[in-house]
Amino acid sequence: MTTAHDLFLTALDVPATHPLTQGDLSLALAGAELVDLLGAEAVHLDAGDRDGDSDRDRIVPGLQPATGDRLLDEAAAALRREHPYESVDDWLWRRGRGLAAAYARETRAESGPHGHRWLPTRARHAPPPDSPERRHAADRWAFREPVLVALAAALGIPEGGAPQEDTALGLDDAVLTVVAAVHNALTELAAVRQRRRIEDDAYANIWRGV
Repeated sequence: MTTAHDLFLTALDVPATHPLTQGDLSLALAGAELVDLLGAEAVHLDAGDRDGDSDRDRIVPGLQPATGDRLLDEAAAALRREHPYESVDDWLWRRGRGLAAAYARETRAESGPHGHRWLPTRARHAPPPDSPERRHAADRWAFREPVLVALAAALGIPEGGAPQEDTALGLDDAVLTVVAAVHNALTELAAVRQRRRIEDDAYANIWRGV
């Protein structure tokens, strides 16, 4: 089980502080994949002269081991392998496009005909049946595994009473960079949605003559 699979199942089972959308979850899943690629030494981050800017952190490909997970192998194959490589921020947006739906399909394939089908409203989600994969994710969450907790916190999934600042404990600098980039991307996505709502409301008022 990869961090992305565990994060997807955790998002199904643990209520967030606000409704999750495919876009939110897709960005976080792309971050989770990058964390696992760092752990497998398939990539490392080259900060260069980033001066606190996560967009300057470049994903440099390293080893290319088979992980045994189809989607994570797909992520490794999708890495940009030419200098100046790709920033963490750019990776989240590119790899994250439609990624929640891909993990939903994968979960459904593993769970059989009664597995999860993605729907945008959390209350209408049907979690996958009990399985070793779901128990693995639940155990990792119960033990408050730092990477999973930090990525879940970015999605507004509370750790269960622990102070939010403690979610960074036990994470190295590269993983912290990825988690920070996920937070930034989610904030940017929320801002885009807000701008669209304002624009839609403005157009609606024009048509109503308000």
